[in-house]
Amino acid sequence: MPRTITFSPELLDSHCIVDARTPLEFAEDHLPGAINVPILTNAERVEIGTLYKQQGPQVARVRGLELTCHRFPAIVASITEAAVGRPILVYCWRGGLRSESIALLLEMTGTPVVKLAGGYKTFRQLVSSFFKSVSLPVQLVVLHGMTGSGKTEFLNQLPASDWTVIDLEGLARHRGSAFGSLGLGEQPPQKRFETLLWDAFRRAPLDRPIVVEGESKRIGQVTLPGNLYEVMADSTKIWCEVSVATRVKRLAAEYARQDYQQPMAEAIERIKKKLGGQHYDELMHKLEAWDVEGLAQGLIEQYYDKLYYRVRKWEPEGTISLEDYATAVRELAAICTA
Repeated sequence: MPRTITFSPELLDSHCIVDARTPLEFAEDHLPGAINVPILTNAERVEIGTLYKQQGPQVARVRGLELTCHRFPAIVASITEAAVGRPILVYCWRGGLRSESIALLLEMTGTPVVKLAGGYKTFRQLVSSFFKSVSLPVQLVVLHGMTGSGKTEFLNQLPASDWTVIDLEGLARHRGSAFGSLGLGEQPPQKRFETLLWDAFRRAPLDRPIVVEGESKRIGQVTLPGNLYEVMADSTKIWCEVSVATRVKRLAAEYARQDYQQPMAEAIERIKKKLGGQHYDELMHKLEAWDVEGLAQGLIEQYYDKLYYRVRKWEPEGTISLEDYATAVRELAAICTA
């Protein structure tokens, strides 16, 4: 019988992780780095579940064998090819029959394999527990500033030898504004976002600060999990200053793609009430004329600066200027080591 082991984060770096669940379950969330080798399709899982409830486990298992036995050689081949010599760890929803079946198949062919105790459910509990009461062993630095300041671009230029950057907007695939989804594709499900975020924190070295961008509790359709938002509010807060002229140029450069024109029109439509009729008409006219800098200026003046940070109820631990990123790196280091 395949050996069962309990989860530890080190397994993610040492094993070929195989998710035996359906593609739908895998898409909602999975262990970091896992490959999906489903023993049942989405429809087959529904069928087997129905049989289990209506006619009992024996009928369901016989039907499961009928549906899957012809796929056994391909399942073994795809896993061993992906493993390339690494030890194999298989899991399903609760560490039950699906992972047991694949593990038995691998063992029968002479391939060493272990099964994850408790399956995905146990891993999910670990992630939820981490965010329920976030406690970080290193300094957390949070960058705040007006839309168009260049905070994300600045974050991604910080030297990895001195800072750990966790791009919340990149993980969420959303910039947290009315135009936040432009060019970033579909947002991940909430559970997937939390796993990606947990993995980013667990990979952070212990000899340098973690830097993130200040966000609202919600980033598009996903939410900062647990008490992370409160922890960020209590961390080292940095205010990023930059001129309106620079913000206009940076925002315009971000939006200056012709394929963004229709999604931008839809986004402006969604904020029409907040803009008011006159400002809405002005922005739509600029968009139709493809005056991207004029559009960026109008959004900054009539929307972003009126909506965000209208009343800042906290004082930053320091201020840096993002007019020049190289200078800003030195200013950030000086504040964080003072």
